[in-house]
Amino acid sequence: MLIEEIRRRRTEAFKNRDSVTKEVLNVALGEIDTISARAGRDATDDDCLGVLRKLVKSNEETRAAATDEAQRATLTREIEVLTALLPKTLDVPAVVEALAPVRDALRAAPNDGAATGIAMKHLKAAGAAVDGKVVSAAVRAVRA
Repeated sequence: MLIEEIRRRRTEAFKNRDSVTKEVLNVALGEIDTISARAGRDATDDDCLGVLRKLVKSNEETRAAATDEAQRATLTREIEVLTALLPKTLDVPAVVEALAPVRDALRAAPNDGAATGIAMKHLKAAGAAVDGKVVSAAVRAVRA
């Protein structure tokens, strides 16, 4: 399970005196524990992935607004630690290739938004790990 991997990496960070990794994984585990307590059950991998994605997004937004270089460097490192735990997502060329079976439907869609909906539905059914921005870019490429 993913929570076990997070705990293992936190323990490793303690041993290596890697305070950035230790702290960001402590935050993640705290959020996961909160979800478990509220739900009255153990956290699932989906719960863990949701927490990790939320923390990455939050750190990216904070980094974009940060003016202090040291803070930006710490946030960048935290993002690296968290994304290393997330499943690898497809890039634009891979998404374009995965959308080949629905290419005609994407081109026939009335606008990019509708086409993106078709694409997301297809990719989700295929079990592909994708980022929404990457899918939007791939849809624009297919419709061009």
